[in-house]
Amino acid sequence: MSSTIGVLVMAYGTPGSREEVEPYYTRIRHGRPPTPEQLDDLVRRYDAIGGISPLAERTAAQVAGLADRLDQLAPGRYDVRFGSKYTEPSIEATAAAFRRDGIDEVVGIVLTPHQASMGSVEYMTRAAAALGDDVAFHPILHWYDVDGFAQLQGRRVTEAVSRLPEDERAGALLLVTAHSLPARIVEAGDPYPDQLADSAAQIAEAAGIDRFEVGWQSAGRTPEPWLGPDILEHVAELPARGITAVVVCPVGFVADHLEVLYDVDIDAARVAQESGVHLTRTASLNDDPDFIAVLADAVVGATSA
Repeated sequence: MSSTIGVLVMAYGTPGSREEVEPYYTRIRHGRPPTPEQLDDLVRRYDAIGGISPLAERTAAQVAGLADRLDQLAPGRYDVRFGSKYTEPSIEATAAAFRRDGIDEVVGIVLTPHQASMGSVEYMTRAAAALGDDVAFHPILHWYDVDGFAQLQGRRVTEAVSRLPEDERAGALLLVTAHSLPARIVEAGDPYPDQLADSAAQIAEAAGIDRFEVGWQSAGRTPEPWLGPDILEHVAELPARGITAVVVCPVGFVADHLEVLYDVDIDAARVAQESGVHLTRTASLNDDPDFIAVLADAVVGATSA
């Protein structure tokens, strides 16, 4: 057996150029091309954050950082590679490369902290199928509760609070958010909402904040109900509750990209301004060494249990 442990780092993926936006949108719609109106709306949002998402660059830096950190902990022990849900290299292509290279033990980790049937479970199912039965696969379905993660986010909350007007800080609400999913997952017993609530409580405790709530954002544009309340609705109704300042911690997103730079920094900020609410958010994790250390601890823990 190979002494090297593969690490398959997985994420959603993002178009790398304007020309890739339409093919990407078609892939995430399972082969159904977007309407001109849908495409125009997505392009408009990319334009609002500078023309294209920085996610591909941020993810590459995270993968490289994780490889470096693991090599520091155990030189030569880990082989870290990336596989994407909707862009290249795909999860399947990277899994196949591990097999070709004779790596017969692989850890899977998704760059999202919480477990969801339509999230990490789906990634792991694809990875396991591509790796095959002769590869020992260690899936990490969630890692929000790894030591240090809540504390890392708590420090970011404290810093964000300091950017609010001084007279608004004591009464500010901490709103911890993640990507919404269809509400039917709750009936199926999906742990995602409960894990987000637990995550929010841990972060609030780390930041020394008593007033916190969970919110959802970036819901898909489909007719079925999605988990809520949506962040825009949440922010708009705050003044009626006597709340005029909010710190958004988009814990479900680990890097700057459209769901943070547009959905929070532009869309939610617009609603906050219209509603008379001071809004700020926590800085994204990106390739912060402390965050990379959390990921590395999760990977090491997956094979030492």
